[in-house]
Amino acid sequence: MTDDAALAALVESEAGALPLTVVTRESLVATLNKLDPAIAHWVEATRFTADAGQHLLVPGTDGKPLRVLAGAGESDAIWDLAGLPDALPEGTYTLDAASDDAHATPRTLGWALGAYAFTRYRARKRPPARLVWPRQADRKLVARLARAQCRARDLINTPAEAMGPAELQQAAEALAAKHGARCTAIVGDELLTRNYPTIHAVGRASSRPPRIVDLTWGDVRAPKLTLVGKGVCFDTGGLDLKTASGMRWMKKDMGGAATLLALGDAIMDAGLDVRLRIVVPAVDNAVSGDSLRPGDIVRTRQGTTVEIGNTDAEGRLILCDALAEAASEQPNLIIDIATLTGAARVALGPDLPALFVRDDALAASLVAAGTREGDPLWRLPLWQPYREMLKTPIADINNVSEGPFAGAITAALFLAEFVPTEIPWMHLDTYAWNGKTKPGRPEGGEALALRALYAFATERYGGQR
Repeated sequence: MTDDAALAALVESEAGALPLTVVTRESLVATLNKLDPAIAHWVEATRFTADAGQHLLVPGTDGKPLRVLAGAGESDAIWDLAGLPDALPEGTYTLDAASDDAHATPRTLGWALGAYAFTRYRARKRPPARLVWPRQADRKLVARLARAQCRARDLINTPAEAMGPAELQQAAEALAAKHGARCTAIVGDELLTRNYPTIHAVGRASSRPPRIVDLTWGDVRAPKLTLVGKGVCFDTGGLDLKTASGMRWMKKDMGGAATLLALGDAIMDAGLDVRLRIVVPAVDNAVSGDSLRPGDIVRTRQGTTVEIGNTDAEGRLILCDALAEAASEQPNLIIDIATLTGAARVALGPDLPALFVRDDALAASLVAAGTREGDPLWRLPLWQPYREMLKTPIADINNVSEGPFAGAITAALFLAEFVPTEIPWMHLDTYAWNGKTKPGRPEGGEALALRALYAFATERYGGQR
């Protein structure tokens, strides 16, 4: 799909639009008292209870739909209407005056996200239902976040055959062109010449050359915000080969990069007062005669030596060189996102990215933003005593621990070695995927924490909301 396809489900004209009333279980009786008694009788007959996600088409005397009642919950308004673009009959709907309220912005964004479909290889069966722009909706914010989130979904959903390191670079270049940013890349063996040895070591086995992509935008005098996204375009596990089921969805292993490119899109569109930098190490973790081997030792950009305990822990290897480069400018804040560990999913499931932050106030600010935006995260500890698990007798650090415990924490502790303690830093371990379809969240790629991070950035750096 194009960036604006989901926004096509939001329209200007009210001609012929059916009124849509948002109700909760608590407000249902009061709402019905304001409507025609025949509607109340219909609601009673159909046993509509206004539970979140429910909707009811109310017929007129001619049998045609007269209006829609949509059930809403007490929290996460963004998903109240998100199932309706596919659930309602084709046509145009408009929030009635009572429903066009303070929740109009998140509900409109949810409608746009619910209209998303990945259509590169298969046309959708029918157009989504359309919503007239509510008067109280912040159009710029809805459009900004809908475009960004849907673009990230497209990038993640695209099969690896069409989304390799070069194509991920092209996505960054297109973003730079859109916003007048600068984008450069270091590719293939030049990574060794320019001292990015771990990115080269992970990606050298593939016929598609590894690279590091670097986008910069904004006033050089503004606070420096640097985003680092894991861009493993396909992960076989390397010589420590994944199982077939473990490899099935590894096209999504560049989900961290996709999420941060989307965040960068929103930040630049809003004109936040930052000097933005996005660093994406982009590789395939492939198998060939040139594959990185278990037991190999790689010297990183920082000079730290890493013993390869497992070639399937490749994400932290490419990130360590990228983080070292990011830290070289002493930015105001570094944020990295990566589909890094299965351990984070065991701990928190697919919906909650794990957050690792050294600074309590910084962590609280992002978690609070996620709660407000219906885009939650959960903080896990950077428990320093577990650093012992990464010790090895022949190098400075191992890329994995020997035991089965605290895998997400030890991965975060590995990354922490490459970010000086004086630089504020956040690490998010994300799934970047919806395992099953829910309203507004179709099965497939997802930019988890995007809205939380954008709200956090606007609060920290100012600019448009």
